[in-house]
Amino acid sequence: MPPPHGLYEVFLAVADHGSFTAAARTLGYTQSAVSRQIQALEDETGAALFERLPRGVRLSEAGRVLLPHAEAVRDRLAVARTELAALRTLEGGLLRLGAFSSAGASLVPRAQAAFRERHPGVVVTRVEGPSVKHLALVAAGEEDLAVVSPAAGGRTPEGVTLHHLLDEPMLVALAPGHPYAGRRAVRLAELVDEEWIVGNERLEDTLFRPVVAAGLRPRTGLVAHDWIAKLGAVAAGLGVTLVPALAAASVRRDVALVTIHPDDVPWRRICAAAPAAPTAASTAFLGLLRGTARELAPGWAEG
Repeated sequence: MPPPHGLYEVFLAVADHGSFTAAARTLGYTQSAVSRQIQALEDETGAALFERLPRGVRLSEAGRVLLPHAEAVRDRLAVARTELAALRTLEGGLLRLGAFSSAGASLVPRAQAAFRERHPGVVVTRVEGPSVKHLALVAAGEEDLAVVSPAAGGRTPEGVTLHHLLDEPMLVALAPGHPYAGRRAVRLAELVDEEWIVGNERLEDTLFRPVVAAGLRPRTGLVAHDWIAKLGAVAAGLGVTLVPALAAASVRRDVALVTIHPDDVPWRRICAAAPAAPTAASTAFLGLLRGTARELAPGWAEG
């Protein structure tokens, strides 16, 4: 089967060769097929584009007017084909990525660094925010991929597919002088009288969601939305807080992290949210997220 060519490309081939037969040979068409396409273009424009001569053809006045426009169309199509090919081969394009804040401490940056090394021509933009926001953006086609922590039993927006990455345990952050700071593990019941520093007055919307679901409602003394403020308050002895395992490496040195007993530890489900028809770039990035998740949590096992 001969390769497909647009009417303008056929027109330019005939104009260049001055012959339907020579143009057909160059394009891989039959002479009659080229003649039909030129006739179709003449019908569309309402003008004869070539003067038929005893030997070959030459551009008419209308054809000379059309020529630069046809060349512009050809050039733009060539650019479009190049850019579309770059999307398929990951030599170019854009990946719009979303993530909740603590995923940006290690999981997302490591995957992004590996992606940049493999596909330097793809531009990656990243926005942080709550998981519910990113799920909506992926559903609306405004993000290509997002790392989220969906609420247990929550509704996944239509058109969004969740790909499980890992289940992340929580640690407890204490002031260095806290009586439990040197412990290998602590029970949550031992901390029931502590002042807990949280990111939202509604505990169901915080890292305490699984704790509350298990029937324990800690006493909250301070609401701090920013991680710097939370850990600063812990370091000053104003209370304790939960820290996701993925963010543990970024915790300041004057804060002690203690493992929570396996019977009490809250787990957070982390997924990648992708549209029903993911781009080549988002599919490649998802593969790197999965690999990074396996590297970061080799010993984690829920329960």
